[in-house]
Amino acid sequence: MKTFLDCIPCFMSQALRAARLASDDDAVIKQVLDKTAGFIQKMPMENTPPQTGEYIYSYVSEITGNRDPYSEIKKLNICKAFELYDYFNKWLSEQPDRLKGAVMLSIAGNIIDLGFKGQIDIENEIVKVLGRFSDMPDFEIFKEKFKQSEKILILGDNSGEAVFDRFLLEFLKNKPNTVYAVRDIPVINDITRVEADLIGIGDFAEVISSGVKAPGTILNQASDKFLDIFNNSDMVISKGQGNYEALSGVDRDIFFLLIAKCHVIARDLGTKTETPQLVYKKTS
Repeated sequence: MKTFLDCIPCFMSQALRAARLASDDDAVIKQVLDKTAGFIQKMPMENTPPQTGEYIYSYVSEITGNRDPYSEIKKLNICKAFELYDYFNKWLSEQPDRLKGAVMLSIAGNIIDLGFKGQIDIENEIVKVLGRFSDMPDFEIFKEKFKQSEKILILGDNSGEAVFDRFLLEFLKNKPNTVYAVRDIPVINDITRVEADLIGIGDFAEVISSGVKAPGTILNQASDKFLDIFNNSDMVISKGQGNYEALSGVDRDIFFLLIAKCHVIARDLGTKTETPQLVYKKTS
């Protein structure tokens, strides 16, 4: 997915938000904003937003000296999500189709996106997202593919969200070839191996790094191991908006689970902002 003019103010907001977390020195924060603005002046609009995001967050790290400004917030979000786990597990047990309920919870977790907004009331926001679900026309295709597939690849997104992915991963305990891919280095509040270990993702799936340093799975940056799994999996489940931005034009079957957090993505999906989505994109 290419970059739109509407993305530019968002890039600057993300740079400011991350820089303020990384440093309390206004002069340093201004350097981050100057560097970001300079890059935006010459960036190709054909780039995907995650490609630009990689540069922005590298500037934050290099200029402030803080390699993981979201570290403590990630831990707090993970702890809060686990505090709510039993509550939402009870909600799941009351659903007529538990797999559908697990998909809904996995998608709802995508609201914990610190590139989109600051800290949130996780319980309240998850409940609100669950209330926004309407018909998911692609769910029956997802359900059939999910049952039939032996090799399933899940592309993780943010750290708090990954706790809610566990509801879906529970259904994969009898599928030993499940792989869960994480970011190679800290970027925003996205999941890396560190957070995957905290959450216990390894209890359900093999955890690998995609090799990508951007807030989205950019294939030409990915490791050979990841690409082999991506190309040969029976089913790819992509979590989050950044992965959608990076992969929506890729020529392979992918199920995208996300919340459309801005009007650019909502327009691309033909929906309203902040609506939960399960979208099946087939090989052309």
